[in-house]
Amino acid sequence: MSEKERKKEFLKKLHHRYRVVILNDDTMEEKLSIQLSRFKVFMLAGTIVVLLVLATIYLIAFTPLKEYIPGYADFNTRKVLRELSLRADTLERQLRQKDLYIMNIRHITEGRDLIEEIPDTVGDPDAFDIDELPRSREDSILRAEMELAASFNQTFGRNNERQAVIEAGRFTFFPPLTGMISSHFDPSEGHYGVDIVADRDEIIKSTLDGTVIFSTWTLATGYTIGIQHDNNIVSIYKHNSSLLKQEGSLVEAGDPIAIIGDTGLYSTGTHLHFELWFNGIPVNPAEYISFQ
Repeated sequence: MSEKERKKEFLKKLHHRYRVVILNDDTMEEKLSIQLSRFKVFMLAGTIVVLLVLATIYLIAFTPLKEYIPGYADFNTRKVLRELSLRADTLERQLRQKDLYIMNIRHITEGRDLIEEIPDTVGDPDAFDIDELPRSREDSILRAEMELAASFNQTFGRNNERQAVIEAGRFTFFPPLTGMISSHFDPSEGHYGVDIVADRDEIIKSTLDGTVIFSTWTLATGYTIGIQHDNNIVSIYKHNSSLLKQEGSLVEAGDPIAIIGDTGLYSTGTHLHFELWFNGIPVNPAEYISFQ
């Protein structure tokens, strides 16, 4: 028999019909009769196998049963890892902020410049050159203010101070705050203004018409605002809890500009540190303004 005939004979046998009969053994009564062929048996068996495979894949892929299969992670592992990663990033950011705060306090005590961010070599603070770090805007304002005070001590002298006092007396100043003076004007001690103690949340007002030249926060003086007035007069208000005007704002005498506070390293309680500068020379505000 040739190969072709064998194949034909095999296909013919696949379609041969067989009858499966279930009889009552006592009465020989036919209870069930099923006609089958080899082809139908193969198709039925193959269909059952495919359905079992699909059901197994579904159970493993879309139900928690996969947790019990070796090699699969916990169902919520990815979510837990993401939350832990976010917490670690938050803790790292908070630690860097605290390190920056402590480092800036150290720099202040050593008379060095403030820094805005911790360099990569923070493990060894002496491994970098502090002069190469960028200066913040607040630090520049504070340095300019200190240099202005130093130039007064070194250059102008008492005659210029008296002349400034006489010329400043020609103006009428609006009291920025009503309260008690706790610390008086004393340039020899580096105190170029007066400290005025008042209740919390008291409003601070502009002493003259002018333009806000800076409205910012510094580590030493907290929330600070400075106003340029006519005739080379500058007024400065330090240690506020909040500022009501921005840089460049135009103000009139008596306009609210800030809220009294206790901010900055140099503050020792709720008060306003108020300074008046005339032609670059500090003058005693108490000689022109009644704070009672």
